Amino acid sequence: MSALRLNSCFRLAAPLGLVLALGACSTLNSLNPWNGTDEALSAKEDPAKVPVEELYNRGVDQLGAHNYATAATQFDHVEQYYPYSSWAVSAQLMQGYTEYLQTHYTDAIGTLDRFVQLHPAHRNVSYAYYLRSLCYYEQIADIQRDQKGTADAMAALQEVVNRFPDSSYARDARLKIDLARDHLAGKEMEVGRFYEKQHLYTAAIGRFQRVIDDFQTTNHVPEALHRLTEIYLLLGLPEQAKKTAAVLGHNYPGSEWYEDSYAQLADDGQAPALPRQDVADRKGFLSRTIGSIF
Repeated sequence: MSALRLNSCFRLAAPLGLVLALGACSTLNSLNPWNGTDEALSAKEDPAKVPVEELYNRGVDQLGAHNYATAATQFDHVEQYYPYSSWAVSAQLMQGYTEYLQTHYTDAIGTLDRFVQLHPAHRNVSYAYYLRSLCYYEQIADIQRDQKGTADAMAALQEVVNRFPDSSYARDARLKIDLARDHLAGKEMEVGRFYEKQHLYTAAIGRFQRVIDDFQTTNHVPEALHRLTEIYLLLGLPEQAKKTAAVLGHNYPGSEWYEDSYAQLADDGQAPALPRQDVADRKGFLSRTIGSIF
């Protein structure tokens, strides 16, 4: 997995219930005489003279039509000309959502941080925290790059879980945390493999051991155990290799990584050679012999 920008699967869409909760009573664009352009608005009317609910609803209309820049302008007008209205509070949250949809993540995070600070008890503050975490999550870089962004995303997602543990946002945040952890483990594996190829075995062991210790629930652990077995054999540490292979065989008996580790041990004279059998029988043999050998 080169990146965690799983937008097609997880990209947020503001639920209708949320829009209604924010006070939207938007009319259909086809029934709205305003043509939806900033130029038309500036030429025909002063935003300060437009009723606040109309400005807000225009923003919602334009958001629904995917005219995000125009929608952002309308929500900004609400905040600018009616700062003490309840509409301004809702407009601020919708502004953050609009910035998110445009992938203006830094702007969105700033807007959402301001919303949370000013309105910590708002009924939709959980949504603000969740949307903020998505802004971090969707910036996670591929494993070839620095992973500070991954750590920031995990921290923001964990805050959603901690603050709103029973919400649907928390359920999705937990899933994304698991994906981010797998991503971090993948980075450790990449660096470990590089060190191993360079014969920097102590550094490689540190990376693989971290995957085993800190990322136990990820799918990278079997390979990490195999790589450690491989390195211990290269270093002439057969007992360490056998102990590591035993952990691999006990927890992942059907894994190809265990089969490879067992074959390496056999080649090194540390385990009986594998019999010539089909794949299913070979896996059964590995499971039966692990206890007697290790």
